[in-house]
Amino acid sequence: MTARQITTADAPAAIGPYSQALVSGKLLFCSGQLGLEPGTGTLVSDDVEEQTERCILNMEAILKSAGFSLEDVVKTTIFLTDMSNFDKVNRVYSLHFGSRRPARSTVGVASLPRKALVEIEAVAVQE
Repeated sequence: MTARQITTADAPAAIGPYSQALVSGKLLFCSGQLGLEPGTGTLVSDDVEEQTERCILNMEAILKSAGFSLEDVVKTTIFLTDMSNFDKVNRVYSLHFGSRRPARSTVGVASLPRKALVEIEAVAVQE
């Protein structure tokens, strides 16, 4: 089975040698999204909640361009440069996922590209 590369101008372009997402069969693998503005590739702000919101909006745009939605997300991984921001990220995250709760891991990291505070990746499946 071959993977189909997903690219949309509604999310920031990849900042390295990778795809925004790949679809293989019924699965979509969304690369980690930072809180970057799609048009400029700059961070929305230095606020973790605003960055989290933008991460999710970027992920949503990628999913949509492939015919998926947040409803299809089954697993996310969140990378945080400061675990004391865990509750702030959860507040924004829960606004988008509500009572639908994909499996999730949250990992503390020393740093992220572009000095971002948060990065979110996802796996989605369509039945």
